[in-house]
Amino acid sequence: MPLSPIRFFRNLGRTREIVTVLLNHGFGDVVERLRLMNYLRWWRRVILKRAEAAPALTAPERIRLALEELGPAFVKFGQVMSTRPDLVPAALIVELEKLQEDVPPFSGAEARQILEVEFGVPIEKLFARFDETPLAAGSLGQVHRAWHFDRSRSTTASSPTSSLGQVHRAWHFDGTPLAVKIRRPNVVHDIERDLSLMNELALLIERHLPEAEIFDPVGLVQQFARVIRREINFTREAKTMDEFRRLFRSDATLSIPAVVWDRTSEAVVTMEFVDGLKINDRNGLIAAGLDPAAIAACGAQIFMRMAFEHGLFHGDPHPGNLRVLRTGIVGLIDFGMVGRLEEEKREQLIDLFLAVTRGNVRGCVDQVLLIGKPFRPVDRPLLQSDVRDLIDGFYGLPLEKINLGNMLSEFVAILVDHGIRYPADLMLLIRAISTLEGVGRELDPEFNLATHLAPLVEQLVRDRYNPQRMATRIVTDARMLMHVMHDLPIHVGQTLAKLSQDDLRIHLEHKHLDHLITEVDRSSNRIVIGMVMSALIVASALVIRSADNAVWWIGVPTFVLSSLLGVWLIYGVFRSGRL
Repeated sequence: MPLSPIRFFRNLGRTREIVTVLLNHGFGDVVERLRLMNYLRWWRRVILKRAEAAPALTAPERIRLALEELGPAFVKFGQVMSTRPDLVPAALIVELEKLQEDVPPFSGAEARQILEVEFGVPIEKLFARFDETPLAAGSLGQVHRAWHFDRSRSTTASSPTSSLGQVHRAWHFDGTPLAVKIRRPNVVHDIERDLSLMNELALLIERHLPEAEIFDPVGLVQQFARVIRREINFTREAKTMDEFRRLFRSDATLSIPAVVWDRTSEAVVTMEFVDGLKINDRNGLIAAGLDPAAIAACGAQIFMRMAFEHGLFHGDPHPGNLRVLRTGIVGLIDFGMVGRLEEEKREQLIDLFLAVTRGNVRGCVDQVLLIGKPFRPVDRPLLQSDVRDLIDGFYGLPLEKINLGNMLSEFVAILVDHGIRYPADLMLLIRAISTLEGVGRELDPEFNLATHLAPLVEQLVRDRYNPQRMATRIVTDARMLMHVMHDLPIHVGQTLAKLSQDDLRIHLEHKHLDHLITEVDRSSNRIVIGMVMSALIVASALVIRSADNAVWWIGVPTFVLSSLLGVWLIYGVFRSGRL
């Protein structure tokens, strides 16, 4: 299946660049199988083929290097894929976790221009002071420091109305330091271009590399597209920050920067500047008179509440996104990557934890299959045996004594072995838990995340059987049942009517049949062209052989044309790699 012609001509230069990078990193066999050599000029094709040598690096290392060379969008893709251990091999995840956004910042003049275009006023009217030197730069944007005007009055800033309601905050214009995150110029165009090419490449991989089906290439690209489009929309990030502030408004242990909405748009988000120590700066915390173990415990409790109580959690809690204020309060920044867990999924996870600690193998298997989605037939007895081995390592231990990171790693390994895919947000949660556990151990060698999960699980289980909550659930389920019973006679009547009219149809989907049809169509076209060409050659030869000079001028051009047609046909057969 060739790339879409429209996308091909629109992104021809980028397509050639991608093919060249793949060849340079030793993926010539993949390029050949995907039939991408056609997108290189013939002379570059020959040179690259001759220059290509078997690299000494492993395949995962070459994949990482290729992604780094292809630029920010592909680096982001690798970073997102590193959160999917249920789909991506462990060796590749190790390499993908090394991906760093080595992107130079854009100039302060460009940053000023973007701000002035976004808000339609000179920057002097937006901020009392704006530092053109960025504090940090990434593939999607960079952060500058600014200061609010020094005014004696105070106003109320509010976020746009949403299903969550309005979030109001008294804001004092007293020279407050701000952080201004500005989107890179042309980044939306570049990402959309690369997303379209990624999608086409994923379709080619699924069609021509059957062994890659286990990784769900199209699904991975679609997941990445959702993530990256959320990240480049800074208004969405600002709303997420407001939602976190609403959920944790009564929590004195967590600080989330307030959004300055009149200086926020899709390309710019302005917020309070969080000035604090990095959470993994153990010596700095001790020097400031803070207890690292207490900070680790505080961060763990905050994250557990996010995930299991509110169902909204920070997806990338690495040290760069966690700050500790001088008062010991944990500050959270960069809300570009967040995950959501619906109440049903949270309860299923809790049931899974309880099944493991109680040694309930059957219940654990049921939860595994309930949460996940197998992409191949599951050998349930073998799955049950593997789950039993997992439980044996943790059975009898209280929840607070379980190494949560090890348990989740073994759990993911079972999913991979049995071809079970889990929701992307759940895989993001597992990755975030592992990251957080590593940060906690840097602060406190005795840190155990399960210690802080245990009391929360117990509380959630008690809340599940709260009489008021059970009554609400019974009423909800009864309403759903009534809707089903109401619609049942209608559906039965429609089915019987179709049966009586011989109009009942069964839809069958033949996978990969379109590929067979394409190949048969291509072969038949070649046969027809060959027959026409042969007939033209024979006819023109007979005309030339005749002594009639009046028709001789018809035979020679026909003979030349048919010969060229034959050469073109032979070249096409050799180019396709199939004789």
